[in-house]
Amino acid sequence: MVTITINGEERLYEDGIKYEIIAEEYQNHFTSPIALVTVNGKIRELMKRVDRDCELDFITYEDTIGHKAYVRSAIMLMMKAIKDVVGMEAATNVKVEFTIGPGYYCSFRNGLKMDAQTIERVKDRMGELVDMDMLVTKKAYPTDEAVALFKELGMKDKVSLFRYRRSSSINVYCLGDYYDYFYGYMMPSTGYVKYFDLFAYEEGMILLLPEKEEPEKLPVFVPRKKLFQTLMASGEWGKEMHIDTVGDLNDQICQGNISDMILVQEALQERRLSEIARDIAGREGVKFVMIAGPSSSGKTTFSHRLSIQLRTYGLKPHPIGLDNYYLNHDQTPLDDEGKPDYECLEALDVEQFNKDMADLLSGKSVQLPTFNFKTGMREYSGKPMQLGEEDILVIEGIHGLNEKMSYALPAESKYKIYISALTALNVDEHNRIPTTDNRLLRRMVRDARTRGASASQTIAMWPSVRRGEEKYIFPFQEEADAMFNSAMLYELAVIKQYAEPLLFSIKKGDPEYHEAKRLLKFLEYFLGVSSEELPRNSLCREFVGGSCFDV
Repeated sequence: MVTITINGEERLYEDGIKYEIIAEEYQNHFTSPIALVTVNGKIRELMKRVDRDCELDFITYEDTIGHKAYVRSAIMLMMKAIKDVVGMEAATNVKVEFTIGPGYYCSFRNGLKMDAQTIERVKDRMGELVDMDMLVTKKAYPTDEAVALFKELGMKDKVSLFRYRRSSSINVYCLGDYYDYFYGYMMPSTGYVKYFDLFAYEEGMILLLPEKEEPEKLPVFVPRKKLFQTLMASGEWGKEMHIDTVGDLNDQICQGNISDMILVQEALQERRLSEIARDIAGREGVKFVMIAGPSSSGKTTFSHRLSIQLRTYGLKPHPIGLDNYYLNHDQTPLDDEGKPDYECLEALDVEQFNKDMADLLSGKSVQLPTFNFKTGMREYSGKPMQLGEEDILVIEGIHGLNEKMSYALPAESKYKIYISALTALNVDEHNRIPTTDNRLLRRMVRDARTRGASASQTIAMWPSVRRGEEKYIFPFQEEADAMFNSAMLYELAVIKQYAEPLLFSIKKGDPEYHEAKRLLKFLEYFLGVSSEELPRNSLCREFVGGSCFDV
């Protein structure tokens, strides 16, 4: 017998009992299904068995780690169903690419075609597998054996990924006769994946899954055409450079191609900047370029580089930060917890901003404010501004795309740009890299360098940042005249060197420990690249330092 402590209460269980059975006993204590457990502070899958006295706690679908386990399990369920309906070769030629809201876009590769009827059959098979409650098993293979297995299965992306694996073993998941590798934890059986939809979309299909806020409810899918096109274009960049996965990136680094790869990637971004600048210059009456995007998208560097491009068309750009229109901090609205809510639109003096901009548009001379973050007050200094024929304002802030922010300005006077780090790189075909991970690592490195913030502080505040993005930025992204992807295929190999020491500083027992361990494991896939290779105007330098711009 073993003694297990749960919520301070000691209970005796048989040695070797599955954590899943214990979780079933405590499920009624939680509003959403239990996905994983922590054993003496270490995360364990429900399929594992108790082997010693321990303290146990539970992780549900509403927790980020639990939700990710659900997503991975749903992807494996889908791949198994594709194998059963279409064949193993089809499963090896489906790539899980990116998210459109709560939907995961999956593309078909190497000539694979699946029409709507076939996709519906795959969905039906997924439902059958859920009803069967088929067990998911996990086995550690010696690395050489895992490579041989995936080579035999035709999963070349995993063979390439494991070439750079330092550990002596690889955890392989098995669902019936289907084998795959997943970066992260999994559910113990198919019966846990009850909520999903699968349908044809564009040239591929969408796997629709619940969001962690409502883990037992399937959300409505809203197509986002502009975002989809931007993400697809980013994928094409990767194909042009023959870099689809982390294994491909590592291959290029080992072959000594990193310098060329960086220069080509930077040139591709500069070309896109030039296209946007040309579009702005070609539109009559544009006086306000409104830039918005989520945290750590690189908005500041983007606005500087866009301004340079605008100057090549004879325009005179002037940068303005919407943060300068913050209300004095003693007037800031409070959130539901009684804390100042600096993310909401009401934290800004929207009326004053519109008056100032409308006055500038009418030819008046206007004294613009700057916000002093040390005193929490708006200040007025410097010369008044007056717009000439060639002058154009480049305005950056999280509410830039919200029409309520600039209600007094004619539509034809505004050009709206949405910017985000839309990561096109995958770990492998079935393990995508969330754009939020890229941005979190960017912010962690930048905040440590510029604000002295610890990795723990950045991780702790990230859920609040994400809630603000979901509420104030993402709903308006489709209203943009142009979208810009600031992610670079090589950047995580550069950021790795800066992020790892910060993450290692988080100690076991800290609330952010599990997230730090997850990110450290993720960064292990990448070979490192020195930042010395980066041009001084690279957007990546906004985060790692050394930029020629004031960022």
